[in-house]
Amino acid sequence: MACVESFLRQILDQPPWLIYAVTFAVVFLEDAIFIGFVFPGETVAILGGVSASLGHTEVGWMACGVIAAAIVGDSVGYEVGKVFGDQVLRIPLLRKRTRQLHSAQNLLRRRGGLAVLLGRWTAFFRAVMPALAGWSQMPYRVFLPWNAIGGIIWGLVVVLGGYFAGMSYKKVAAWLGGGSATLVALAVITSLVVWHVRRRAREAQAEDASGAEGAPAI
Repeated sequence: MACVESFLRQILDQPPWLIYAVTFAVVFLEDAIFIGFVFPGETVAILGGVSASLGHTEVGWMACGVIAAAIVGDSVGYEVGKVFGDQVLRIPLLRKRTRQLHSAQNLLRRRGGLAVLLGRWTAFFRAVMPALAGWSQMPYRVFLPWNAIGGIIWGLVVVLGGYFAGMSYKKVAAWLGGGSATLVALAVITSLVVWHVRRRAREAQAEDASGAEGAPAI
């Protein structure tokens, strides 16, 4: 817990430009080169919303930047899949997740462009769906609208979710004072991170099960 608190304190103490840069970069890289398997962009975007509620950044700029990074990152991921094709699917990171990958491919075959939007709400699908869409030769004119809609909705939900979580912290700060409020802030952010870790674990279990039985019914 001490390590977590130290890490979160460091996040809150960074200059605004660095918070923007890290948030946008991680969201972009999650979809462009599968970094979401290591550190999910969703968690970082929520923390970006929290930083806005605490006055370190501007919520409007944060939301716009996250949305743009999500859409551009997906577009880059699409091109990676289109150009490199089967080479992408053979990288060790994906070969270890064959069942989940087949599940994502089945979803894309059944739902087409809608799968791009739906995939944004699951960590694994969010990372691989753009590349799969490019690999399957989905026309970009079909991919882009669904990518944009998904990026806008997702970006607003995660950033505003973090923002309003942080606003609840401000109310507590007015009641308890600065010292106690800092502990509450750390508790709020830690809870968000823990919730995402647990949700990712549940998603992995569900994807393993669905991969054995076929594609998930969505």
